Amino acid sequence: MGIPVKALIALELRWLSLKKRVQHHYLANMKISTRFLLMFFVALGIIFMCVYQPAHLFGMEFEVRVINGFSNNSSLPLVIWCISQQDGDMGGRALQEGDDFGWRLKTNIWGNSHYLCTMKWDAKRRSFEAFKVPRDSQRCAPLNKCSWLVKEDGFYFSSDEVNWKKDFSWY
Repeated sequence: MGIPVKALIALELRWLSLKKRVQHHYLANMKISTRFLLMFFVALGIIFMCVYQPAHLFGMEFEVRVINGFSNNSSLPLVIWCISQQDGDMGGRALQEGDDFGWRLKTNIWGNSHYLCTMKWDAKRRSFEAFKVPRDSQRCAPLNKCSWLVKEDGFYFSSDEVNWKKDFSWY
């Protein structure tokens, strides 16, 4: 004896209905899992950038200052000329002994804020990066102050204008 045809058809319809519900449930859960993973990785990326690169993400303000630290150059000033991608040509200044040239800047989200200055005194000429995000965003902390003292023997850096460290010479 065989199974009646009506019973087989009813069983097949039940099977198809159950299969369709299982597939729908699986696809719905897969969409939720994909969305969850995407949100998780975006949140993880934001947390990483906040912890390790805050200056790049939010744009921090810094104060940059270049000071003429020569002991006796009253007859010949120290000439400084600075440019940046953000502010363009910032112009030149002739600094007498003890004079300074400073500016405030806000880093951009891409972390490529860069300020290049050229110094000239007598026959000496030297270009240097007065501010560069990868190098200075951490070393200018916690006051967000980057100061340069230019002397006869070279260029000194400080983040507090108390402790100076020679960064490089004129040549």
